[in-house]
Amino acid sequence: MNAYVGTPTSRVDGRAKVTGAAKYAGEFPADGLVHGFVVEATIPCGRIARLDSTEALKVKGVLDVLTHANRPPLADADEAWKDEVAPEDGSPFRPLYDDSVKFNGQPIALVVAEDWETAKFAATLVRVEYQEAQAFATDLEAERGKAAEVKKPHKPRGDAAAALAGAAARHEADYFIPTEHHNPMELFATTAVWDGDGRLTVYDKTQGVQNVHKFLCGVFDRKPDDVRVVSPYVGGAFGSGLRPQYQVVLATLAALALKRSVRVVLTRQQMYGIGYRPATIERVGLGATSDGTLDAVTHEATAITSRYEDFSRNDAGWADQLYRSPNTRFTHKLVRLDVSTPCDMRAPGAASGVCALECAMDELAVALKLDPIELRLKCYSDRDQSEGLPYTSKQLRECYARGADAFGWSRRSPTPRSMRDGKELVGWGMATGIWEALQMPVAVRIVLTSNGHAEVSCAASDIGTGTYTIVAQVAADALGLPIENISVRLADSTLPQAPVEGGSWMAASSAHAVLAAAEEVRKELLRLAGTMPGSPLAGAELADTVLIDGRIATTSDNSRTVSIADAMRHGNVERIEKEKLNQFDEDKKHARNTHSAVFAEVKVDEQLGVIRVTRMVSAVAAGRILNTKTGRSQIMGSVVWGIGMALHEETVMDPRFGRIMNPNIAEYHIPVNADIQDIDVIFVDEPDAHINALGVKGLGEIGIVGVPAAIANAVYHATGKRIRRFPITLDRLLD
Repeated sequence: MNAYVGTPTSRVDGRAKVTGAAKYAGEFPADGLVHGFVVEATIPCGRIARLDSTEALKVKGVLDVLTHANRPPLADADEAWKDEVAPEDGSPFRPLYDDSVKFNGQPIALVVAEDWETAKFAATLVRVEYQEAQAFATDLEAERGKAAEVKKPHKPRGDAAAALAGAAARHEADYFIPTEHHNPMELFATTAVWDGDGRLTVYDKTQGVQNVHKFLCGVFDRKPDDVRVVSPYVGGAFGSGLRPQYQVVLATLAALALKRSVRVVLTRQQMYGIGYRPATIERVGLGATSDGTLDAVTHEATAITSRYEDFSRNDAGWADQLYRSPNTRFTHKLVRLDVSTPCDMRAPGAASGVCALECAMDELAVALKLDPIELRLKCYSDRDQSEGLPYTSKQLRECYARGADAFGWSRRSPTPRSMRDGKELVGWGMATGIWEALQMPVAVRIVLTSNGHAEVSCAASDIGTGTYTIVAQVAADALGLPIENISVRLADSTLPQAPVEGGSWMAASSAHAVLAAAEEVRKELLRLAGTMPGSPLAGAELADTVLIDGRIATTSDNSRTVSIADAMRHGNVERIEKEKLNQFDEDKKHARNTHSAVFAEVKVDEQLGVIRVTRMVSAVAAGRILNTKTGRSQIMGSVVWGIGMALHEETVMDPRFGRIMNPNIAEYHIPVNADIQDIDVIFVDEPDAHINALGVKGLGEIGIVGVPAAIANAVYHATGKRIRRFPITLDRLLD
């Protein structure tokens, strides 16, 4: 029997996806299905004075136009609208709740028709008159002076201001990260299927079916058994699907109003109203001695949020976990604007904050005439300084060494503009990455049948990262079965408990829940086998047994074995069903993180300013890698996203109208195949006996952190010009 964990295993759901058998939220069939199209507000702040749907209702095939004035009842209390990842402070947005307009692009009506094209056309006939607010604000930089500090991410240490002012070498600068929007392949969609007796099956694009289930029950005052939420496949999310998005409310609302099945699919343009990485101004200050020892670190992040919710993430505190300094101060401020609430986007907080920190570290290295890796090693911290805790494991030094060796860093000429390839300037840059190694309670149910097949089920989502495959791998090893004998069911609210899939916690969390449930199965098999006449397992202890090759055996004596089929036949059982909730012991003695070292090569056309990223190396220390094939894919995808952050992605807002001017993938630029060349992924061996039984950490986020900074630092090395405003476009480089 092969050991599957730690091997490059192909996706068990791959065939379903490439053949089209996998169905997504907007593809599920239903009898009598009708379609909804959203009407959006065209002002950023004010009230709806008049909404006239007369002409829309005259269109053949239009069934209804739902507005705040004629909708079915919705909950009033904030608590009913707060899902499990909603900000603590604020009042969540409620679509079609009243006549107030909170942001440009807000849904204010839903046209429901027999087909999508008719609904879309009729939506253009809805006439809206507004009472506009006299003043509104959508620009971070213009409103920066009104920023208010939120809870400090870390306690200050020493006197950072004095140490910075008196440092022998000092660097202080602002780094601007623009608003960036999610653009997953799958559009946000919901199919709410009405079953005739008032119950609904809701197929939704989401990262947490049980989160959406609880949310819908609260918003619509429904009993838990009246709503089922299903999301077997997700075509990309990475934070955009953590919270229930407004289309799930509208589809459910319409299904209840019409007593019919309703589908709502947002357009690419409409998806720009449902969440984004918030624009931030990251002000970083570094003070050091002449040999590069850090005396002071300050980091002030100023980010946007909506008027109605305070959304914030940890942008500013990462230096405390990477670099030693006796004096630190970290603050996070929010500027409240007339926009929709931001949301999590791959490595929220770290992708932006570490970008600024690592650019600043590069600038300090230049000022001190030190190699960027040498500076980082000189300031290296073996402890999380904010809490004074050692790490469960930290192989970041090895990441620097392995990454530098693979990249050829030793051949780097330190002088800017000193490396060329024909007419192009060549730049080499590097940066550090860091993320949290989180783990959450998850429950798994295993049904083992006497023919040697096991079904493993859990409410966890697979957003395309490979949860189906990881669960199958761990189950195959734990149950001693071929992976072909494992079937996996995920993302149904009726299945065992799971949180939203985010924060890079699902791999470790679901894997250990599988182990816990498999142990219960093994316990039952041992009981059955131990009662067989003359059983070789009589008196065997559970801890001394293992399931392997379809048999239960002792680890101390391989000859003491009973087949699963024989044990179940003796017990006269066709199936063993066990469910177990796994919870991790709280560890207050260690910090838990993943780390990386990222290296980038860019080539810049000296006359045109065109930047090409020609090579990337990412060396990652993330504990034990469950699947080296899908894991490598995760890091490669993260690096591509980081290239987008560095050179392409920027949501442009016209502050005169509070409207996004590039809500499409023609003008909101993302990397395409022509932008991506060599990406080398190195997994650094990092045994971790403290974090969990398998020594597993997550990979979803760590791959993007540090990538934009490595590219920005490479651009400086190539051109001698430091760009602190992202993305680094040719106009900014030539300015």
